[in-house]
Amino acid sequence: MSTTTAAAPTPAPNRPPKLRLGDVLVQQKLVSEQQLQQALEEGKQTGKRLGRLLIEHGVVTEEAVVQALAAQLRVPFVNLKTFPLRADTVRLLPESPARRHRAIVLEDKGDHLTVAMADPLDLFAYDELTRLLRRPIQMAVVAESQLPIAFDKHYRRTEEITGLAKALEKDVGDAVDFGALQASVGQEQAPVVKLLQSLFEDAMNAGASDVHLEPQERELIIRNRVDGVLQTQAQADKRIAAALTQRLKLMASLDISEKRLPQDGRFTLRLKDRTLDVRLSTLPSQHGESVVMRLLGQDNNVRRLDSIGMPAAMLTRFRDILGRSSGMVLVTGPTGSGKTTTLYAALAEIDSEEHKIITVEDPVEYRLPGLTQVQVNEKIDLTFARVLRATLRQDPDVILVGEMRDPETAEIGLRGAMTGHLVLSTLHTRDAISTPFRLLDMGVPAFMVATSLQAVIAQRLVRCNCEQCAEPQSLSAQQQTWLDAALGERAAQVMPKRGRGCSSCNNTGYHGRAGAYEMLEMDSVLTHAATHADPNAFLAAARERMKGRTMMDHALELVRLGKTSVSEAMRIASDIDVTG
Repeated sequence: MSTTTAAAPTPAPNRPPKLRLGDVLVQQKLVSEQQLQQALEEGKQTGKRLGRLLIEHGVVTEEAVVQALAAQLRVPFVNLKTFPLRADTVRLLPESPARRHRAIVLEDKGDHLTVAMADPLDLFAYDELTRLLRRPIQMAVVAESQLPIAFDKHYRRTEEITGLAKALEKDVGDAVDFGALQASVGQEQAPVVKLLQSLFEDAMNAGASDVHLEPQERELIIRNRVDGVLQTQAQADKRIAAALTQRLKLMASLDISEKRLPQDGRFTLRLKDRTLDVRLSTLPSQHGESVVMRLLGQDNNVRRLDSIGMPAAMLTRFRDILGRSSGMVLVTGPTGSGKTTTLYAALAEIDSEEHKIITVEDPVEYRLPGLTQVQVNEKIDLTFARVLRATLRQDPDVILVGEMRDPETAEIGLRGAMTGHLVLSTLHTRDAISTPFRLLDMGVPAFMVATSLQAVIAQRLVRCNCEQCAEPQSLSAQQQTWLDAALGERAAQVMPKRGRGCSSCNNTGYHGRAGAYEMLEMDSVLTHAATHADPNAFLAAARERMKGRTMMDHALELVRLGKTSVSEAMRIASDIDVTG
C-alpha cells in the first residue's frame, strides 16, 4: 500500500477483506451452491443485487444475511430502531453519498468514526466514505430496510431546504419585486416555489400538523409541530421571509399589499400521492409577518371509535348514545385535542345508507362517502347559523356542526336536537362538567340545555412513549410527590416508563399520541339541576358520577400501562387544573 500524504486520511485498520457475499452465505450454510448460482444468473439478467434477490425469493432473511456478514467480518450488527442516533453525527456524511452507498454514521469517537453499512463488502463504497469523512472508519453492519427511515428522520431535506433558501436570497436581494413575484406563479422551477415544496414535503414526511414561519431580527426560523411539540426545521436569512409570505398569500388569494393587518386564507396542495388542505394565518410582528399553516390531509383514513383509545366502558356507553334518534352530543377540549377525529369516528359508526348525515364545518377536514358536507364561508355570509337553519330543512337524521361558536348557532343546534335530530358538535371548555355552564353563559335557555344535551365528552392528547426505546423511569422528587398525591397507596404499584430517545422517535422519546377521555351523561338529577340553574347541586351530582372516570384517571391509567410518561400526565393535570 502506498504511503499516504498529509492531506489524505489514514487508512482504517478494519478495511473489509476481499470477500463475496455469496461465499460467506455458502460458508455459513445459509444457502446452497445451487441457490447461489441461480440467484447470480438472475442478477446478471435483472441487475439486482445478490442479497436482495435471495431475500425476495425467501431463500434467506435480511436479518440472517446481515448477521452472517457481521459474524464473518467480526464487526457489530446494529439495530437502527433502538440505536440512539444523533442528527449532528449522522450529518457528518452528506445525504447524497449516504443514500448512494447505503451507509450511516453512528458515532464520533474523535480519532475515528463508527459507520454502519448495508454492504460492508463494497470496497469502493468503503474507500469513498473514508475519503469523504477524512477520518478512519470502524465498520458496523445494518439492515438495508432500516436505512430509508433513518435517513428521512435525520436528514429531513435540511440540506435541500438550506440550499434553496440560499438560492432564494440571491434572487430576492434586499427588496421584493411584487410584480415579478406574481408573474412567476406558474414557474415551477422558481427558487421560492421549490423551497415551499420542500418545506411542505418535509412537514408531511415528519407527520407535522402545523408549519410556522417566524421572522426574527436577523433570521427566519422555520418550525414544524409534531405530536403537539414544535421542532426547529431550518434557519435562513431573514430577507427570504417576505418572498415566502408573498407567495403563500398569492396561493391563498390574500391581499399581498396588506402587511399591517392579520389575514386568514386557505389553499390546496398536491404533493406526491397526497392532497393537503392548508389553512394559512398571517400576523404582523415586529420583524415581519409571522405565518402559521395548519395542514389537513384530504384522505378517507377516518379512525374507528374502537381505535382512538376510549376506555371500554365509556365506548359502550357512547355507542348507546349514538344509537338514539335525537339529542346533542358535545366533544370539548382546546384546539388540537382531537375533537374532530372523535366526531368523525362517531359518524363512521352510524350507517350512512340508512341516515341522512349533513356536516357543517370550517374547514371540511375529512371526506366521507355518503355524507353531505358543507364548507362555511364567512366572506359571503355563509355562517354556521345560516347553514344550520338551511340544514334543518334538508330532512337530516344526523347533523355535525364543526363548532358552537356563538349563541345563535348553539340555540339552533339545541332546537334541532329537540325536534328529532342527533346533533354532534364541539365546544371549547376545560372539562365535561363545566360544559353545560358554558352553554348557559352563552345565553342559551336552561330548559333547552337540560332537555337536549345527552352527553359531553372532554378529551386531551398525550404523547405516547416510543415503543422502541421505552424503559423504566426514575422519577424526580417532584414527579414522585405528584404521583403519590394522585394515586395514594396505588402509586407503589406503578412502574413508570419513559422513552430514552432513539432514531425511531427522532431522539424525543415519544412517538404518536393517544387520547385521555372523560364522559358526562345527563340523567334526571343533572337535568333537574340544570333546569333550575342550581350550580351547586349540578356540580355535586356530576362529580359523584365522574369519580374514577375523569380524564386524569384515564391519563394515570396510560401511565400505569407504560403508554405515556408521568410528565405527560402532569401536563394534563395542569391543563385541566385538577381540584376538589
